[in-house]
Amino acid sequence: MSVTPVMAQKGGFSGPDNSASANATNKGGFQGPDAASTTVSEAKNLRDDAWVVLEGNIVRKMGKELYEFRDASGSINVDIDDHVWNGATITPKDKVRLEGEVDKDWNSVEIDVKKITKG
Repeated sequence: MSVTPVMAQKGGFSGPDNSASANATNKGGFQGPDAASTTVSEAKNLRDDAWVVLEGNIVRKMGKELYEFRDASGSINVDIDDHVWNGATITPKDKVRLEGEVDKDWNSVEIDVKKITKG
């Protein structure tokens, strides 16, 4: 019987107001063609829980898991749980693809990010 240590991958946002990197493990998933991209402007007008794919940049950290995301149409707050980083380190210069759900509250709209792809 042999024992192989399992190491958690580190990653997360590296830019203004960043703190400790997130720990995550790679869980895998589907890789291939999927839904077309949505702009920030379009996402703000979608219904609660609508699935979106955004392409642009995470420009700054605003709280523990809250970030500002920007594309050519505007900016929106995105909620990225620590495990979603999946070992990636992202800077404001990196173009990213975020997949997640619109989260509408009484006065605000943000995206609950489920997957991040760099590049």
